[in-house]
Amino acid sequence: MRTLILGIGNTLLTDEGVGIHVLRALEPALAMEQLSPLEITLLDGGTLSFTLAGPIEDADALIVVDAANIKGAAGDWRLLEGTAMDAFLLGNRKSTVHEVGLTDLRAIAILAGHWPERRAMLAIQPQRMDWGEFPTTEVAAAIPSATAAIVQLLRSWAHVS
Repeated sequence: MRTLILGIGNTLLTDEGVGIHVLRALEPALAMEQLSPLEITLLDGGTLSFTLAGPIEDADALIVVDAANIKGAAGDWRLLEGTAMDAFLLGNRKSTVHEVGLTDLRAIAILAGHWPERRAMLAIQPQRMDWGEFPTTEVAAAIPSATAAIVQLLRSWAHVS
């Protein structure tokens, strides 16, 4: 199963780049895992563009990692799977800095008949989105547990395949 893990964000804007920071933490964590039959691709999606439609359409499973307003304390995170992810994207127009892009990419994939049935979004509550190369202390502290949650989700998908 082709699995795309898409980290979104701008690493020059403190917590806005947390999706990319999680992606970087996932790389060594996944190297230690045996998750066959999953064929995992980690992709730095930056600040989103329509060029990501192709990789999403090619994926059998999708995990998006992004900073998002989940109405929690800085560093809180939520894992939204399947229709819960869709509802979050569609129901919270101001939920992420990129919600228009994610919603548009979702619409393109649905129109093309390629919105992955297995999909999830790991959303992390930012504290600050200002100039800076590193996340705030609270958001950085969430990266290990967010990474572990993604690995656990991948394990469950590998066992179901």
